[in-house]
Amino acid sequence: MPERWLQIKGDPSVRAFLFQQQRVDSLFDDHLDRLLAVMQTMLTVKGAFHVKAHFSSSQLTCWFYDDPYNYRVYVKEEAIDPALLDSLPDYSYEQHPPIVTIDEISPVLAEFKRLRLTDAQVYLRNASLNRINGMIGMTFSCDGSHYIACRDFFRRLDCFGKDA
Repeated sequence: MPERWLQIKGDPSVRAFLFQQQRVDSLFDDHLDRLLAVMQTMLTVKGAFHVKAHFSSSQLTCWFYDDPYNYRVYVKEEAIDPALLDSLPDYSYEQHPPIVTIDEISPVLAEFKRLRLTDAQVYLRNASLNRINGMIGMTFSCDGSHYIACRDFFRRLDCFGKDA
C-alpha cells in the first residue's frame, strides 16, 4: 500500500453529473449505527482484519485472519442481522499484532458515518479499514478514490468536508 495519501480520479462522466445526482438511502443507511457496530465487532472480536462497507448496495465484505485469501460477502439484512455475529467464533489477535489499534476503530467508523451522511451530492459510497496495513480506502459519489494511512486520515479530515 502507498506510504502517502493516494487520490485517484474516477470516471469523468460520473464527475460531470455530480451535482445532478443525490444520495438515495439504502438499507445500510437506514441501519447505519447497527452496521458500524457489526464492523467494529468484526474488527475487534471476530477475526476480520479488513472490512469494506458498500453503503449504496448494502454489502459488507470481510477478510479474516484464519482465511486471508478468501473474502466473505454479507448482503443486505444478513450483514446487520444479530445472528451473523453469533454465528462467527471469537478470534484472538495476539499472534497478528495490527497497526490500527482497537481504540482507533470507533473514531474511523464515526467519520465514515459523517462522510456518508453530511452531503447529498458528495458522499461516501464505500469505505474500508485494514487493521494489518493500517490503511483506509474510500470511494465517493464523484467516483474518486482515496487510500490513506489511518493516522494520516485523522490529520487530514478537513480535506474530506469536515469543518476546520
